Amino acid sequence: LFLSLQLFGTIVWILVASTQVPLPLLQGWVMFVAVTAWFLSIVFLSVFLFGYANRIAVNWNQADFIFHGTTFVFYFGAFLLQAATTSLHHFPRKFNSTTQERILSGREYNISIAASV
Repeated sequence: LFLSLQLFGTIVWILVASTQVPLPLLQGWVMFVAVTAWFLSIVFLSVFLFGYANRIAVNWNQADFIFHGTTFVFYFGAFLLQAATTSLHHFPRKFNSTTQERILSGREYNISIAASV
């Protein structure tokens, strides 16, 4: 489970970082969640791989449940924010009265969909 969390967290990093960021606050939270979950899962995995779990008197089943439950809640919130950013694709951005440009280009829209999923 930890390895899949690291793999998909890395994919989210790549996808969100490769788009133009039209709403930095929303996508900044998505990146914060992905980076934090990725880092904490590496720390959690290291505790088990190096045998510190046997030395530290903690209920590891409960800690694992709390970690993955919290990660789920944060990732779900990040999904909602990324999906909201993606849904703004069809709205034009007005630079001045004569030119209009989409918030996300077609390529960025597709990448944003992949990051949402």
